[in-house]
Amino acid sequence: MKKYSLFLFMILVSFGCTYFGKLKLVSVLPGGLKEVSGVEYPMKSNILWMHNDSGNKSEVFAMDVFGKKLGKIKLKQKNRDWEDITSDSEGNLYIADFGNNDNKRKNLVIYKIGQEKLTMDGKIDAEEITFSYPDQEMFPPKKKDRFFDAESIFYNNGYLYIFSKSRVKNKYGETTLYKVRATPGEHMAILMGRFNTCDDDLSCWITAADISPDRNKVALLNHNTVFIFSDFEGDNFFEGKLVKYNLGHTSQKEGLTFKDNNTLYIVDEKSHGTGGNLYEFSLN
Repeated sequence: MKKYSLFLFMILVSFGCTYFGKLKLVSVLPGGLKEVSGVEYPMKSNILWMHNDSGNKSEVFAMDVFGKKLGKIKLKQKNRDWEDITSDSEGNLYIADFGNNDNKRKNLVIYKIGQEKLTMDGKIDAEEITFSYPDQEMFPPKKKDRFFDAESIFYNNGYLYIFSKSRVKNKYGETTLYKVRATPGEHMAILMGRFNTCDDDLSCWITAADISPDRNKVALLNHNTVFIFSDFEGDNFFEGKLVKYNLGHTSQKEGLTFKDNNTLYIVDEKSHGTGGNLYEFSLN
């Protein structure tokens, strides 16, 4: 029955575009990416980089823009809770191992993989950027103060920008923006500002972020909405113009990256028989 359903699905796709709400289906992700939690499309590249979250191997998968697996790289470092991936203008990758469900981690780290290592065989020893939050004093804090989980990161102008994920009831949509210099070593993050998506339920969580190739738009993702900030000065992203895009589709969306200045790639985790796909979304 499963084989027949997949065969029927592929027939439907072959006859035209398939949409999930306002999301255009690009491909079904391969089986090794059932718990995908990050996607990145580096500038001057035709490769999508993806990874799974905690409980999976320390692997980053290279895909073509049609969702076909091209290969993978393996890290010596453990996948404690990989949540997002980004890149800089030189093609170096950064993997955010800062998932912090219980708000008690003191080993928050971002792994830097040099561009020259992306074609190496064997396991790669990545450089480590460790950091702490300046406003966290208890590990864990009281339940009403657990704002130190995170799933979202992007690189811009020498810094890594981190958007937190609230674990506080009735404040799930509150995200705090921090930045950390993108150089290996120990850092204290710099608090930049706060934004609130909604308060209703877990679908308010910010689960991915990216900045456009022209550096003029910042995109944040939750399970059913994309938030676009533009017309900001410097890195005061939350002070810019905000446009909300209802995707018309709710799923466990975990990754987002700009394809170009007006198009996004979005991925969702396979859960309860749905998801596990690569989508496109146009901002036009």
